[in-house]
Amino acid sequence: MTKNLGSVDRIFRTILGIVLLGAPFISGLAMFSSNTFTAISVIAGIIMLATASIRFCPLYRIFGLRTCKL
Repeated sequence: MTKNLGSVDRIFRTILGIVLLGAPFISGLAMFSSNTFTAISVIAGIIMLATASIRFCPLYRIFGLRTCKL
């Protein structure tokens, strides 16, 4: 796998992943009273953190995007 995520993209994904993981448990928003929304938020957060840590996004590869320097 070649790296296709730049530094800014990785930072954004890390912050968003942490927010998505913590929101259902900390925020108290009504939409997270449903297990479906909680599961979607946690899964999306895990995916964001995983792609940020391995510096590779499969969707970027499919669409030919690259945010890192060559």
